[in-house]
Amino acid sequence: MDLINRTIKNIKPLDEKSMAAARSRQDNLTKPAGSLGRLEELSIQLAGIQGKARPVIEKKAIITMAADHGVVDEKVGNWPREVTAQMVHNFLRGGAGINALARQAGARISFVDMGVAGDLKPNTKLIIRKIDNGTKNMCLGPAMTAAQAEQAIEAGIEIIKGEAERGLDIVGTGDMGIGNTTASSAIFAALSGKKAEEVTGRGTGLSDEQLAHKIDVIKRSLAVNKPDPNKPLDVLAKVGGFEIGGLAGVILGAAAGRITVVIDGFISGAAALIATSLAPQAKDYVIAAHCSAEAGHAAMLKYLGLKPLVNLDMRLGEGTGAALGIIIAEAAVRTLNEMATFAEAGVSEGDEQKS
Repeated sequence: MDLINRTIKNIKPLDEKSMAAARSRQDNLTKPAGSLGRLEELSIQLAGIQGKARPVIEKKAIITMAADHGVVDEKVGNWPREVTAQMVHNFLRGGAGINALARQAGARISFVDMGVAGDLKPNTKLIIRKIDNGTKNMCLGPAMTAAQAEQAIEAGIEIIKGEAERGLDIVGTGDMGIGNTTASSAIFAALSGKKAEEVTGRGTGLSDEQLAHKIDVIKRSLAVNKPDPNKPLDVLAKVGGFEIGGLAGVILGAAAGRITVVIDGFISGAAALIATSLAPQAKDYVIAAHCSAEAGHAAMLKYLGLKPLVNLDMRLGEGTGAALGIIIAEAAVRTLNEMATFAEAGVSEGDEQKS
């Protein structure tokens, strides 16, 4: 817990001076004020995060964490547990959606085994931080121990620290784990007090009957475990997942290091709920890439106070949405840095505003 507490203590407010300078430059670029919309807001936030009036995005990474979930024993989805490990192999071969979009974004990817059931073959592209062979069935008791919850968050902090040492301006979060939408819905319900029906979606495409069963599983898990909404680590331990805890650690560690975090979809959102419940200041360092098609994600983002950059009806996970968010963040920085001001371009402000 010492590492977690130290990390939280190191999360500072955004740099207001840098934000003011970026805002002033935006107001003097060759365009009508506010005409680049969210890109302008984003560039100012990035200035505050980096503490630079002219922020840069050159070194980009995505961290995709994988783990299995014991609640799969309750048949909450259409895919068997084995798919988690199979998809990690696909990641390592470069054949998944996240590989294609990370290449487009120019971002390196770190794949992390946080708790995949069974042993994966050694691979130089894979970081092994396995806590256990998946969580326990949260319908029957806690998904993990309190010590394992701390271990998951600490692993995420250590991984982002290692990435930062390689040079890092922005990081995206991604996930892989059969059953993790069930855990994420349970986390959201526990922390927000919302009903399971409000925060539970169809995941990989459930029928009405299957969705009703999934909601019932979440209700039973919450009733059995009684997670304390005032103790995010208790919520993580009782109804969470190892990859969710790891991503919460990535968010905390990035915020402590003044690194922008672009979160992906519903599972990354659950990680952000844990992280910002532990350290509310961390929210200023988080950008929501998109609003997932997963039911409950829009409500989750509203609860977090985050406005998604795009809505493309995506629900793949892996960090795919985060990769797109990184591209947009880089576009925001480029417009701030590379557009000319009225004075630099010799353009009359009055004429420009009228055009």
